[in-house]
Amino acid sequence: MKEEQASSRRSFIKKLTTATAAVAAGSSLVAAESQGKSFSIIKRLVGNSPNDQVNLALIGAGGMGTQDTITALQTPGVKLVAACDLYDGRLKDAKTRWGADLYTTRVYKEILNRKDIDAVIVGTPDHWHQQISVDAMHAGKHVYCEKPMVHAISEGPAVIKAQKDTGMVFQVGSQGVSSLGNEKAHELLKAGAIGELNYAEGFWARRNPLEVWQYPIPDDASPETVDWETYISNTKKRPFDQKRFFRWRNYTDYGTGMAGDLFVHLFSSLHFITDSVGPNKIYASGGLRFWNDGREVPDVLLGTFDYPKTQAHPAFNLSLRCNFVDGTSGTTYLKLVGSEGSMDITWDKVVLKRNKVMTSDDPFYLDKLKKAGSGYAERKKMLPPEEITYDAEKGYLGGPYDHMVNFFTAIRNKGKVTEDAVFGYRAAAPALLCNDSYYNNSPMFWDPEKMQLIKK
Repeated sequence: MKEEQASSRRSFIKKLTTATAAVAAGSSLVAAESQGKSFSIIKRLVGNSPNDQVNLALIGAGGMGTQDTITALQTPGVKLVAACDLYDGRLKDAKTRWGADLYTTRVYKEILNRKDIDAVIVGTPDHWHQQISVDAMHAGKHVYCEKPMVHAISEGPAVIKAQKDTGMVFQVGSQGVSSLGNEKAHELLKAGAIGELNYAEGFWARRNPLEVWQYPIPDDASPETVDWETYISNTKKRPFDQKRFFRWRNYTDYGTGMAGDLFVHLFSSLHFITDSVGPNKIYASGGLRFWNDGREVPDVLLGTFDYPKTQAHPAFNLSLRCNFVDGTSGTTYLKLVGSEGSMDITWDKVVLKRNKVMTSDDPFYLDKLKKAGSGYAERKKMLPPEEITYDAEKGYLGGPYDHMVNFFTAIRNKGKVTEDAVFGYRAAAPALLCNDSYYNNSPMFWDPEKMQLIKK
């Protein structure tokens, strides 16, 4: 591992030097800014044949389902032909947004029975992800399923099996995974840009009522306009409850809390960047600090995770935080820390920070440095600028668009997606185990290779 890391560091410095020279020569690969301290990332170009039209249907036309569909329709050669939801108002909105000829229904199996539909977006509450995804693949439909892939740990194997048995394309919708920011971070980490990884942290901060799941409830919401019985048919039976339908993320029967909604994004990006399969120890704590609105989940959540050594990376620790009572609001980041630097990563930017050259007149310090050997001081003098910002170029359409392009390209070319069922399960499982840890006040243990819960 040490020799590989040293080789990667030398490779990184060489690549950076080469890239800088290429910029001076007018290369299109990177564009230098601010005296060589900031670099822009090119936009990927993906061409689609006009004959490659994919007929798409939306199942679950709420906020994320609608946004996913808007993004999908920005990609060339995609046509929306049907929409399904259990609330009549959303079906009316779908026709208003996408055309009066759009086929709409409350029954998702009517969508799956149509021969003219190639792919579906599953944008339902979490407790329907597994069943609809499995049914869709067995009906010959490609599936883009919102994260988390499943509502419970026990549901994951069925989705993996369905994808394997049917051969259909299945993409989990952690939208930032396919982003340029994540791709650049993956490249930099493998090139040894921050040395040997030892720690990572991620954070989400929100305060806006809509962002913390205080979604508006339509005036006409009633048992007549909402198919409540179907909604609760695979979970605990209850009388009609507007909040449990329209603000479902607040309730454990339907949602997966902060961990399933937001931690899962961070797990997905981290696993893509590091080529990790996941942690083997999970512990979470937190509480309900502000939003006393009847929700069953915390509004402040912290998680710590142990990642064991693999062929892809050394052992490292992860810390995740999510705060729905944060006065700064709107903050999100993922940071990777290594022995020689760190990276702050978003979907469209990576800020790489490297250690400075250190000098000291302290004989004790100099003696320790000499004994450390490995050409440490000499290597420090070879390092590139201490901070480099890699920005996506102007006009970049973002991670969600990249993720959709990845999905439709895999459909057309019979290729692989970034976040298939195995990847999606390995991101969902530690998030779901955060909830188990929080409610049980106990660490949880997981075998990320075998994807199995370990009882201790």
